[in-house]
Amino acid sequence: MAQLWGGRFTKETDRLVYNFNASITFDRKLYRQDIRGSLAHVKMLAKQGILTQEEGSRIEEGLKGILEDVENGTLPITEEYEDIHSFVEANLIDRIGDVGKKLHTGRSRNDQVALDMKLYVRDEIGELDGLLKKLLTTIEKIMEENLHTYMPGFTHLQKAQPLTLAHHLGAYFEMFRRDRGRMHDIYERMNYCPLGAGALAGTTYPLDREYTASLLDFYGATRNSMDSVSDRDYVIELLAALSTVMMHLSRFCEEIIVWNTNEYRFVEIDDAYSTGSSIMPQKKNPDIAELVRGKTGRVYGALMSLLTTMKGLPLAYNKDMQEDKEPAFDAIDTVKGCLALFEGMLSTMKFRKDVMEASAKNGFTNATDAADYLVGKGVPFRDAHGIIGRLVLLCIEKNCSLDALPLEEYQKLCPVFEKDIYEAISMKTCVEKRMTLGAPGAEAMKPVLEEYRAYLEK
Repeated sequence: MAQLWGGRFTKETDRLVYNFNASITFDRKLYRQDIRGSLAHVKMLAKQGILTQEEGSRIEEGLKGILEDVENGTLPITEEYEDIHSFVEANLIDRIGDVGKKLHTGRSRNDQVALDMKLYVRDEIGELDGLLKKLLTTIEKIMEENLHTYMPGFTHLQKAQPLTLAHHLGAYFEMFRRDRGRMHDIYERMNYCPLGAGALAGTTYPLDREYTASLLDFYGATRNSMDSVSDRDYVIELLAALSTVMMHLSRFCEEIIVWNTNEYRFVEIDDAYSTGSSIMPQKKNPDIAELVRGKTGRVYGALMSLLTTMKGLPLAYNKDMQEDKEPAFDAIDTVKGCLALFEGMLSTMKFRKDVMEASAKNGFTNATDAADYLVGKGVPFRDAHGIIGRLVLLCIEKNCSLDALPLEEYQKLCPVFEKDIYEAISMKTCVEKRMTLGAPGAEAMKPVLEEYRAYLEK
């Protein structure tokens, strides 16, 4: 059992206790960050004269060799070590001798693991941002192609008013753009280096914490050593942001699942992102959309797990904080996988434009515009509302749309109707005359799309 402590103890830790305490099975994921942090720490120690330049160079060379060997597979990270820190340090001492024991001068595992986790989260935020940007680029492309693809808009899952596919997807563009903004905000708040905080009260060695921070591309060093080792806000913030990403993906998946049904037929999911049934040969199931929807609860669980872990912890470091890693690692990997698969599904999906437009017509989504037509002819809105309601009821009885109802039927209920009613309630008119900023009319959407393109080109 390779441990970094033991002088105080007179007998070996019970194997069951050791296994329960050890974290190597999951914190091995942090090997790059641990070695990167150690390299910066050693460089600072040599700069400050705490180590000689020769000692610093030997330790740096040893650390780089360990990294290279782990990366190429010749040095496996095995469970004989308690954690990733003891793995690196023990292998360093094996390679370069007693000088390797000086690596840990002026630091504790408390500030070391805080640094490792910050570096890891920061790296993952960059990857998550890239995946979100790719998804936004796909959404924007589909919007460009569907400025005049008419479809029903819904409230309460009931057809409400006509709009375009571009406008509908624009709502998701806004959601995922906010998600990128949250990632940026987390990065800005967390990007301060905890290394040098020690166990909780700093150290008597003359460390240059700002220099270490600059080597690791942080904005600066943290300002309170107790908070430095006990802060996991940035992990909680990331899990909250990831939960929001998953909520947005889940909403989008729910719509795709509905649109994919035989009753709607708005979309056709590519074969590569569908599965069949073991018993029903006609089935083509939206499994990817369903799995993304299902995995949302998994990410929510990670957030609740860490919030619960942290809620009763006194300052400063407590071993409970080791429980931040597994849920965070799992949530990050889950969201990255979901974003990549969802983008692939969306980019290959076919939209049934004719079915969408027919659905908008048959769902009386132009009823409000028909009422507005009467208002334009001098009929009070409340009277117009009642007249159109009776016309809708008539259409339901005749199994037709407002567009297909003969003019004489209109005129029986209200003589002010003329032939121009059909132009007034066409899908094109209903959508294109909505010109306020944020509305679905093509002329209103064009400057919005220009803004989206500029945003993605930054």
